[in-house]
Amino acid sequence: MSGTALLITGASSGIGAATARAAATPGRTLHLQGRDGGRLAAVADDVRAAGATAVVHACDLTDDAAVAALADALPERLDGVVHAAGIAHLGRLDTLAVDALDAQYAVNVRAPFLLTAALLPALRAAGGHVVFVNSGAGQRARAGWGGYAASKFALRALADALREEEAPTVRVTTIYPGRTATPMQRDVRRMEGGAYDPDAYLTPEAVAAWIVHALDAPAGVDVPDVSVRPA
Repeated sequence: MSGTALLITGASSGIGAATARAAATPGRTLHLQGRDGGRLAAVADDVRAAGATAVVHACDLTDDAAVAALADALPERLDGVVHAAGIAHLGRLDTLAVDALDAQYAVNVRAPFLLTAALLPALRAAGGHVVFVNSGAGQRARAGWGGYAASKFALRALADALREEEAPTVRVTTIYPGRTATPMQRDVRRMEGGAYDPDAYLTPEAVAAWIVHALDAPAGVDVPDVSVRPA
């Protein structure tokens, strides 16, 4: 995919940042979305040091106007979109606040829906690829994870429908990582009341390698789903 243009959401940390660094090869242009301008700028510096072009888009994906402005700022041909932004709020159904449910829906489902819909003309023009970073919770819901899992099951449905609707022009891949050593995982362990041990989890770089592998798959190869778990 040398010479391609990619958008990566949630690129300021975690899997999104690792994907930006892994995809940063000479000739590529990476459009990096995130809310934290300072951290996003640091990732952009790493991308440029690797020989790629970085374009920073500091915006909030829960703001419809910001999503529309982001879509308008992207090129008319877009080779790939990696939806890596996400949030998690744990809690049993009798204790989870509906505001927490709504926030997860807004970031984990609604934002990818709006952004993908807006970018489909650019993706079709390039024969592009959409990668949704899901979760093991998008395959199996457990006690205390109902709200988060519901958003990830919805994201899975969105990806599956998009795959059928846009085939064979636009490829669609869902990545299902297990627990990954990210700032979000640190917050999850705090909500679970347990210790955060990054050595026990996947590295963001391991997940990013699979994302880039899917993006780099040759023409005619479909990679619909990838589950990544610690060995």
